[in-house]
Amino acid sequence: MNEEQRQYYLKTMGIPVWLTCQQDEYEDVSTEVENIATEDKLLSWESLQKEVANCKQCLLHQSRTQTVFGVGCQTADLLIVGEAPGFHEDQQGEPFVGRAGQLLNDMLLSIGLSRQKVYIANVLKCRPPNNRDPSPEEVATCTPFLEKQISLLKPKLILAVGRVAAHYLLKSNAPMRELRGQIFHFGEQTTPLVVTYHPAYLLRSPREKRKAFEDLLKIQGMLAS
Repeated sequence: MNEEQRQYYLKTMGIPVWLTCQQDEYEDVSTEVENIATEDKLLSWESLQKEVANCKQCLLHQSRTQTVFGVGCQTADLLIVGEAPGFHEDQQGEPFVGRAGQLLNDMLLSIGLSRQKVYIANVLKCRPPNNRDPSPEEVATCTPFLEKQISLLKPKLILAVGRVAAHYLLKSNAPMRELRGQIFHFGEQTTPLVVTYHPAYLLRSPREKRKAFEDLLKIQGMLAS
């Protein structure tokens, strides 16, 4: 009995006939779905960046040179979150540049990473005047932007650098000495979160670099597991 006769008799008996697809057909469909998903995600990043660039929801837009959206790999496992842009970031439109940015680059290289392999963003997208701490109102205004970035990125691990970023992400006012060395979890996805010192602080307090390196080793192990 050939295949055509078999299908005829099965239909006659009321038995559903399931036709199998060829493997290359599966691959074609899968590739097309992946391409569409990738295009949609890129459009989401682009639209979010435009939304940030045009934001005037708080007074910081009056003194900024430009917004500082974020930089790095949009599929990275590691998200690094700082507090707010400084002078150099405001001028260049990129987070963590200048001396503090160079130190962050060196810190990443010490565990085999680079700026191109992680994603870096700040809680605030505009520089506060004179590099003052962000106000609670400013943080609340920028919160949706960072949350959307985290939602798009879906990182495996979040590294909060500095007191302000740690307090915002953890909804805590605990001192850094209590936040370091622990593994917290952020958001509905319960993304693991680690806290370390801000590179600008390490430039002022180089003796603390050893503790920061311990944090980096923890991060390296978590990403590898």
